[in-house]
Amino acid sequence: MSEAPAPNLEGAVPSHLPVLPLKSTVVFPRIFIPLSVGRKKSLQLLEDLAGVERHIAVATQLDETAEDVNFKDLHHVGTMVRVQHLLKLPDGTVQLAVLGLRRIRLTEVKSEEPYLTCAVEMHPEFSEDVLTIEREALMRRAIASFQQLVSLAPHLPAELAGAAGAIDDPLHLAYYIANHIRLTTEQRQEVLELDSAKAKLEKLLGHMSHELEVLELGRKIQSQAEEQMGKAQREYFLREQLKAIQRELGELDTEHAELSELRERIEKAGLPPEAKREADREIARLERIPSASPESSVIRTYLELIVSLPWNASTGGEVDVKKARGILDADHYDLDKVKQRIVEHLAVRRLKQVRGSTDRGREPILCFVGPPGVGKTSLGQSIARAMGRKFARASLGGVHDEAEIRGHRRTYIGAMPGRSCSTRSTRSAPTGAAIRRRRCSRCSTRSRTRTFATTTWTCRSTFRR
Repeated sequence: MSEAPAPNLEGAVPSHLPVLPLKSTVVFPRIFIPLSVGRKKSLQLLEDLAGVERHIAVATQLDETAEDVNFKDLHHVGTMVRVQHLLKLPDGTVQLAVLGLRRIRLTEVKSEEPYLTCAVEMHPEFSEDVLTIEREALMRRAIASFQQLVSLAPHLPAELAGAAGAIDDPLHLAYYIANHIRLTTEQRQEVLELDSAKAKLEKLLGHMSHELEVLELGRKIQSQAEEQMGKAQREYFLREQLKAIQRELGELDTEHAELSELRERIEKAGLPPEAKREADREIARLERIPSASPESSVIRTYLELIVSLPWNASTGGEVDVKKARGILDADHYDLDKVKQRIVEHLAVRRLKQVRGSTDRGREPILCFVGPPGVGKTSLGQSIARAMGRKFARASLGGVHDEAEIRGHRRTYIGAMPGRSCSTRSTRSAPTGAAIRRRRCSRCSTRSRTRTFATTTWTCRSTFRR
């Protein structure tokens, strides 16, 4: 394949030209591009332009942040351009439109004041002298890739695809594509410095292939996101339609009334700050969840349990040791050692009340052991009556899972509160009554007789011989 220099349609290149340094911009031959000029030397260069053919040289800076640019700070391969339009703005900058003519090389500096002027020479580019099959295939592939890129890239207007299809010169096509696709300044300069149209198109095909992969992946991600958003919007509209139907049937007002009543009960329950925050969060979820959802019943049961607990309800008052001894003697005959131990325990509690001590973390627990019918449960009832508190009994016989005592996790279907909460929710008890468990060393079965003033334990085992 033979190559020949492309004909100079714009005439000879002058021996020297004023140079306009560019930041982050590469001007290609045969491409029309707007520029903005604001540096003092560049403005002086434009003021000195005269004549109809206002030709200048443009070259890209090596350092985009540099303000004072010399010959060594520029790429030496640039473009000779013709200034087509020039507009001065009120802020002192100048907007101009230039048309790239020929690729040139900056050879040496002629002067640096009042602006940079360099000796230039034409840097010829090579184009195939015959329309070969290889060139035609390369152009068709480049045009097809560019048209596909235009169809996917939102920042490229659709008119570019048709304009690219009308170009029959491979060099012009290469510069046209390089000017519009997404490339870095270094990549554009590399395309400008390549000598043949074939090398330029092959380089651009690689860049377009990468860009197409990125756009395809981006479109796939956007499609998935839109599909998820569409599903969420569809569910929202369906819920709104369901609410409208329920409102027409009069069902929605009933549900709102129940939620309002539940929220009012939460406000009146006197919950601690942590429990109040959790209850508010759960009732907010309940308002958003459809009533037909299985989770709705779980949340409702949880909130009903919270408001049924005696957070601020308390019975009893100061401990009267003499009165307690009298009640124990009236209810039980004999059992002097047991009654004496109970009185000692109540006396210690009374002493703590007198001293104002509120530390109950290390308070002892009374445990009554004996066969059935010896008075363990009745002793607990007497203690409760002596302290003026209500009596609650929680039998733990036959319990094999601790979840039956403390409650199941709410992640399980049909989760229910434990026996401790169930007992407390049906009795008026002081806030924060402790739950303690002890196993008798004589047997494997157990039961507990409990008051909320003190916790007593009874064992149902018989003494085996």
